[in-house]
Amino acid sequence: MNDSELMVLPLVVRIERAAPPERTDALEAAAMAVLSLLDDPGEWTDELHAWQSTGKIRKVVRRARGAEWRRASALPGRTVEHRTAEVRVHPPVPLDAWPRDLARLQVSGTELTDTGELGPAEAPVLWANPGLSMSAGKAMAQAGHAAQLAWWASDRAERDAWRERGLTVSARTAAPDDFAALVAAGLPVVRDAGFTEIEPGSCTFVAEAPWLYGRVSRP
Repeated sequence: MNDSELMVLPLVVRIERAAPPERTDALEAAAMAVLSLLDDPGEWTDELHAWQSTGKIRKVVRRARGAEWRRASALPGRTVEHRTAEVRVHPPVPLDAWPRDLARLQVSGTELTDTGELGPAEAPVLWANPGLSMSAGKAMAQAGHAAQLAWWASDRAERDAWRERGLTVSARTAAPDDFAALVAAGLPVVRDAGFTEIEPGSCTFVAEAPWLYGRVSRP
């Protein structure tokens, strides 16, 4: 196994006790943070290429607050602010060589809820599998996967138009019958590797946009 197969993309979500983000905002912010790095890796081009080269796009979401968030923000990376959520994406790192101030952050316990009604969804929509129970951190990583697969499946003109809209996405939970149809529609589908929480091979998210239909081979 080479080093690129052992790399991971770190994401950190800010969760202050007094004002945690809405769950959907956090999912969308995570996806947008991933898209920001894919669209413009800047000085991290080599790390991004190494991470993507095998197609094993592993992501880990950790949570921070207060001084933890300030330390994470001082490390190389990029913060996306989206409504109530702040998510910072850091350049890919070897799985066993996280920066100390990221490695000490907690993965578990990232539980968030939506306290209000969600607005209309706008494409691309990242549809979560209603039959799976995922923590907010797990769902954020999976939403990031879905956004990345949608980016890969889009052509240059579609990416340009997406960029003009701010690389926004909508994250929603699909109805059971709708999710099965989406999986079969030739859209980008996330199948989990099974490292945490759910069974290997589970379909966690589908990315839907008018231009994405039929872009991916049906299962």
